[in-house]
Order: sequence, then C-alpha cells, then structure tokens
Amino acid sequence: MIEVEFLASLIAASMRAGTPLLFATLGEIITERSGVLNLGLEGIMIMGAMTGFYVSLVTGNPWLGILIGGLAGLLLAIIHAFFTVTLKVDQAVTGLMLVLLGLGLTGFLGKDFVGTVAEYITPMEIPYLSDIPYLGTALFSHDPFVYLGIALVPVIWFIMNKTRYGMELFAVGENPEAADTMGIPVDRVRFIAVLIGGFLVGVAGAYLSLAYAKVWTEGLTAGRGWICLALVIFSGWTPHRAIFGAYLFGGLDVLSFKLQALGLGVSYHFMRMVPYVFTILVLLVGVIREKEKFGAPSALGKPYIREQKY
Repeated sequence: MIEVEFLASLIAASMRAGTPLLFATLGEIITERSGVLNLGLEGIMIMGAMTGFYVSLVTGNPWLGILIGGLAGLLLAIIHAFFTVTLKVDQAVTGLMLVLLGLGLTGFLGKDFVGTVAEYITPMEIPYLSDIPYLGTALFSHDPFVYLGIALVPVIWFIMNKTRYGMELFAVGENPEAADTMGIPVDRVRFIAVLIGGFLVGVAGAYLSLAYAKVWTEGLTAGRGWICLALVIFSGWTPHRAIFGAYLFGGLDVLSFKLQALGLGVSYHFMRMVPYVFTILVLLVGVIREKEKFGAPSALGKPYIREQKY
C-alpha cells in the first residue's frame, strides 16, 4: 500500500529532520526559562555544525565531532552569558552579534571543505522492533541521537519541575528580585542556563552536518535557528510540547521532497516556503497573545541589577 509506505517514510523523515530542531529548542527553553533571551541560535548552530564536521573529517570520529560541536556552542554561549548576565548588555543585540559572528566565521573557515563528506553517524535498527511492517521503518530505524532527543524531553521536564535548580530557574525567570531576596544566586542560575542551552544548540548543529545532511555547505542551517525560536513560543516554553513542534516543523520541511518523489504537480519552491510561513504564523500568534504572556517567563529579556527597581 503506497499510502501506508508514504506515511511511514514521512514519519521517519520528519523525526530525523526534527531532531536538530528539538535539541536546539530544548536548549533555548532552558535559557529563556531563566529570563535570558538568546537570538543567536542560528550562529551557534552553524558553528556547531562546522566545528563538528571538521573534527569528524580530521579524526574520522563523528561522535567526537558531535561533542566538540556542542563545546563550540558552549563557547559562544559563554560570550553571550558574559555580556548579558555579567555586563547586563542588551540581550537582543548580543544575540544578533552571535548570528553575524557564527555565519561570518563559518563562511570564512569552512570554505575549504565545502561539499566534502566526513564520517557520519549511521542509523541503527532496533532488533525485532525494526522488523515490524511500516512501524519499524517509521519509529525504530533511526540513529541514536533521534532516541536521545526523545529521552531528553522527560529528563529536562523532570529537572525543570522536580529539582532545586529547576525551581530556581523558574524563580529567576519570573521574578529575579524576589529570588535574590530569598538567597537564590540569580546571575549564577542564569549563567548556567545559558551554557546548557548553548551546548544543546551546538549539538543540534553538529547533528545537522554529521547525521542529517551528512555534508558541509555554507549556510547549512538555512534559518533553522530562527525556526527554533518560534518553536519555543509554539511549545509554550515547555519541553513536552517541544517534541511535537519539532517533528511538525521537520515534517513540513521534508514534505516537499516527498511530494516531488510521488510526482505530484506541486511547486517545490512553494513547498519549501511552508515551514517559514508557519514560523511567521506562530510568531504572529505569540504577538497577539502577548497580553496573556503565552507561557513566557515574566522577566524574559530583562537584565537583573540588584537594588534597581524591577
């Protein structure tokens, strides 16, 4: 049955395409829950993608490439945290600086290995489950990072809702002045959140070049960092909703290729617009529902300065 085969193939492709979006969205949710806005996801992702690809190309070890890609994201996150948390610089400006920095550096440093192929992470079939007709192809024949992304959702939910750090994260994101009065180190909690978020975004970029695209090209992220910012709004700043948003956007991204394979007379260029149009709609809904806060932390984007009226 071509309908069932098409659906199974679409689900599998959506999960692969949605995995880098999921990692980056989870990282940004943690960052924004602390009250820090990071608009630099696009720059961090592409730095992670290029760094991870280069490490895998040189060492032949894609797992090491994923790790170093995450550390590259962590490094850029340190810059963001230093400016926004320590120096109290405008968070939007610093984030945009990271975008320009990431795109500029990768465009310059990555030009020598454009189009080359490094060792990449291959899919693994889960014994017995992958043999289930259609369902095995859709759900049980992915690379380990697809399953790791799924496992991260309940882990991050637990950390945010059931641990001391999670409670502190919510406190500094909602009312840093009250949190400071209670003895919670606001700057430290925010700094850690930005670093965790940066690492996950870097891993998302490395996954993009080493497991999804499996090649390096300039501008590889193609706006996915901005899509992840919309996904944070789409998910209501909660990790358990992020997975549905990531796979939905991933499905919209791959749908154009699937429809072309079926030979349908749908414009490829039109279908490639769909994820970005959906992103605009999500942002529009977020603006319309601003008065209801739409789940956003009350102190999001606002630097905290002790003894200054908040």
